Amino acid sequence: MKKIALILAVIALSVSALAQDGKSIYNKYSNEEGVSAVYISPAMFKLIGKIPEIKVEEDGVDLSPIIQSLTGMYILSSDNPKMCAQLRDEASKFVKSKKYELLMEAKEAGEAVKMYTIGNDKTVNGLVLLASEKDEVSFICLDGKMDRKQFEETLAAMAK
Repeated sequence: MKKIALILAVIALSVSALAQDGKSIYNKYSNEEGVSAVYISPAMFKLIGKIPEIKVEEDGVDLSPIIQSLTGMYILSSDNPKMCAQLRDEASKFVKSKKYELLMEAKEAGEAVKMYTIGNDKTVNGLVLLASEKDEVSFICLDGKMDRKQFEETLAAMAK
């Protein structure tokens, strides 16, 4: 009976280890040497939402509705070769395990940028951006409930 309980405990720990999110990746790497880390909390996004006159613009595109819908932002960047490899692998496993959809990929001269989203027809619940060069990796994860139509229109306007 003790063996069965032990086996069940090991299985439960294994499953929970696979169920990572952007926050757990951030927590794992944010204190590592050679890793730059930035976290923006839900409180900051709520604060932005309470300032009525705020208008965050990039090339004439109002980003404030998207920003106000976010509940967390996790940014990791490293040029440490060991950390780059680990962060790249962990981020790739994360997007595959959570069934993120590849939204965009760009490659040029050894640099690759991939953007992934997760959600449904009406809502984008998360966005992951993974930028990878030979000597540097950046991982950006946004959590929230963004209106998909508004999100897509904002991306389209920025692409013009």
